[in-house]
Amino acid sequence: MGGARHLYVHLPFCAARCGYCDFVTVVGRDDQHDRYVEAVVREVELERLSLAAEVETVYLGGGTPTFTHATALERLLRALPPAQELTVEANPETVTPELAALLAGCGVDRVSLGVQTFDPQLLQTLGRRAEPDDVPRAIAALRDAGIEAMSVDLIYGIPGQGETDLEHDLAAVLALGPEHVSAYELEAKPGTRFTHAHGVELARQGEAMEGYFEQVVETLTGAGYRWYETANFCRAGDRDLRARHNLGVWLGHDYLGVGVGAVSTIGERRWRNAPSLGRYLAALGTGLTPPREYEELPPETRRVERVMLGLRLDEPLPLDGLRSVLDAAELEGLAGLGLAIRHEETLSLTPRGRFLGGGVTARLLA
Repeated sequence: MGGARHLYVHLPFCAARCGYCDFVTVVGRDDQHDRYVEAVVREVELERLSLAAEVETVYLGGGTPTFTHATALERLLRALPPAQELTVEANPETVTPELAALLAGCGVDRVSLGVQTFDPQLLQTLGRRAEPDDVPRAIAALRDAGIEAMSVDLIYGIPGQGETDLEHDLAAVLALGPEHVSAYELEAKPGTRFTHAHGVELARQGEAMEGYFEQVVETLTGAGYRWYETANFCRAGDRDLRARHNLGVWLGHDYLGVGVGAVSTIGERRWRNAPSLGRYLAALGTGLTPPREYEELPPETRRVERVMLGLRLDEPLPLDGLRSVLDAAELEGLAGLGLAIRHEETLSLTPRGRFLGGGVTARLLA
């Protein structure tokens, strides 16, 4: 069966722009929410042949999808193809019992909460609007509505943060018992307001990242979470609670992205919708596909990406078709150092190799 089984939908609207964020976002634009949703629905219709007859996952990201007007959000959710997993990103302060009921009524079965930190001062540093108490309220409202799979996003390496602050954040997460946790190191792009304001402290935090990373992994795995991807953890047990949409990307599956700035990878081609909201609305308003940049992906490039993404996972990477992009001598050396494990048909990194991550993978590639 042809076509992508994973669909990403970008909703760019936010109440404010966080200084560290480099995603395609727009602030406010209340008068354009309905028009934007209609454009996205039209793009899905235009790209229907790019999707498989049965879609496995749909993921609404942003921006802040739950900042989108409720009527527009409901219109979008009901227009999307049915999927085995339907995830919506949300900021805690946007979640009300009414919104939770709307999401559940539209088939949403997984919500990813952008918590980042529970510390009020660090939230202010990041430019976040949520208060720490918004998080348990949001999770309670979502669970009461019948949404069972909850994911919490954390950021570490925030200016002013220390090991004790991170310890408190991790303890707060564990007290809430989410099914899934994503923990990312702060990446502030050079030249942004954020780096100008916090440059010296960001440099200090950069030196502490390795320790923070180990602290995150040790704390969450010690609490029974499975470290299944470099920055992602799920509760262990009978149910597979991994993020199926992101897992599809890490496994090298094709995916379709719709919305302003969204990226798609299908077969030997990747494309990105232009990040201009005006151009996106204008094109789809006349029934045309939005302006895009295209990139051809030779099979060798797809193989390299398969190795780079696959080795982020805790499960062995099948080597069938990938041996041509691996450096056999480096692989032998890394195995001797206890960083990689090579079986006849698979390759994986040891826990120590996973902590070193991208550096080990870069050496493995021929």
